[in-house]
Amino acid sequence: MPKLKTKSGAKKRFKVTGTGKIKHKRAFKNHILTKKETKQKRRLGNKSLVNKSDMNNVKAMLVL
Repeated sequence: MPKLKTKSGAKKRFKVTGTGKIKHKRAFKNHILTKKETKQKRRLGNKSLVNKSDMNNVKAMLVL
């Protein structure tokens, strides 16, 4: 059976940590930033872990 290919969009958006968890960039930080609080924008700048309910879908895209 041939090797499975990783989805190229997923490999640009997700990073696997050393313990096997998956990090991603938070949404809503690209435009229309004037109406968002400074605290919210600062929080959105941080990376976040993928939710447990989405983990299987992301792992399938990354072929883990």
